[in-house]
Amino acid sequence: MREVPAQAPKVRLAVVAGHPVQYVAPWLEQLAREPALELKVFYLWDLGVSEARDPGFLKPLQWDIPLLEGYQHVFIPNRSRTPGNQHFLGYINPSLNGVLRDWNPDVVLLMNYAFLSYLMLLIDPRFWTIPFLFRGDSHDLARSPGLRASLGRALRGLIFRRFAGFLVVGEANRSYYRRCGVPCSRLVEAPHAVDNARFLAAAAEARRDAQALRDQLGIPHRRSVVLFVGKFVDVKRPFDILEAFARLPEGLRDDGALVFVGDGPHGPSLIQRAADAGLSNVHVLPFQNQQAMPAIYALGNVLVLASQSETWGLVVNEAMNLECPAIVSDHVGCRGDLVVEGHTGWIYPTGNVDALSRCLREALEDPERLHAMGRQARRHVEAFNFAGITDGLLRAIEACGTGGRSGSTGGPLEQPPRVTSRSSG
Repeated sequence: MREVPAQAPKVRLAVVAGHPVQYVAPWLEQLAREPALELKVFYLWDLGVSEARDPGFLKPLQWDIPLLEGYQHVFIPNRSRTPGNQHFLGYINPSLNGVLRDWNPDVVLLMNYAFLSYLMLLIDPRFWTIPFLFRGDSHDLARSPGLRASLGRALRGLIFRRFAGFLVVGEANRSYYRRCGVPCSRLVEAPHAVDNARFLAAAAEARRDAQALRDQLGIPHRRSVVLFVGKFVDVKRPFDILEAFARLPEGLRDDGALVFVGDGPHGPSLIQRAADAGLSNVHVLPFQNQQAMPAIYALGNVLVLASQSETWGLVVNEAMNLECPAIVSDHVGCRGDLVVEGHTGWIYPTGNVDALSRCLREALEDPERLHAMGRQARRHVEAFNFAGITDGLLRAIEACGTGGRSGSTGGPLEQPPRVTSRSSG
């Protein structure tokens, strides 16, 4: 935390977010303890704290870790018939602007913009004297060139003019903003992170639980486990992973195991295809809630994220905390930040099953090297922490010229962005 003179007024920071997220809530709890800030979060949907149905997992979803503790928050009624981030009308919150204005923030941080409620907020003249900041993780890695892409980029460039600053989560995200015409002076580094402390604290018990899970699945200790964690949906390309594993040399394949963990429409097909291919060492486990995840990552020796499009891939952060390196497609947003080729993992061309199989072969051929890469991955991910996000946010607020109840709107960031890394959080 930063020291603040006792007489300095706190900056009233409003965060507008879609719904409570297991990756973000622990950061908000830490952020609420910053002495320079008075924080309040305005949620537009209650997915994760009520048993709302997640369209990807095809089941009611309620997280088993605290999502609302330690910080002020309010849920704004969502009038959408189908709430969520699957379509533009997924967030219809008519009372948002009035409730937010009544709280009278100095700065507003948006976690999205491409839905009706966010756009209504951005164009509301009652907020034009208040600086808006933005934190997202979009990139252009999977975007096809052409007229539609150019028009979309131009439209985003117009919307982005409304923001005084942007919290940049990584290399691909920075390139995305620059291609939309955002000047470097408005970009501040705030690398994507998960609750590293929670995973590290659970590591010893997780390894014991992982061994018990190996015994339950009949996976010998000497076998290296290839792990997938996520939704069984097309965009995640789980069948690429299954096919790449099947193409391994027979001896190497039989000396390993492939474990899918998650839920979604392709779950039964994964089981059937593995059976049809005679792959008895492929296991499909159901969705696991947050408290069980450290043991899942400890089970794996290498994580695979084969997505056609993935804004970041926070499962990679989580896995690396448990010394599990990663193989990712080149459409995964964290590829240029977390995955150092041959050091913390491998990168391959999206959809190229032969290339993915070669990465798997390199990973499984040398178990000792794979373990060493896991240790390197854990050390590498330490720099991606909540303190870094908070540092970036505070620098962006300072650059806006906002000082508590002064009402100053500030302007663009005047200093080049810098990275501040801490090992905590």
